[in-house]
Amino acid sequence: MIHKKYTSFVFSFFMSLFMSCLMSLIITFVNVGMIDGVILIWLKAWALSFVIAYPVVLTVTPVVNKLVKRVIRE
Repeated sequence: MIHKKYTSFVFSFFMSLFMSCLMSLIITFVNVGMIDGVILIWLKAWALSFVIAYPVVLTVTPVVNKLVKRVIRE
């Protein structure tokens, strides 16, 4: 198993993996519909979006955590 100190990296990995998967799938179907080869088109879009999403989630997570702490009452 992965050590606890890497929690933010593992969280970001899975969050960006699932979000990029779902978002690229939905956007691919909206843009091209159910055509022949749509799965290949989606997989290419997913690969590109994940490569972008992972570093973005790593970068944005601390900012989002600070914003959440500001708007949540204790």
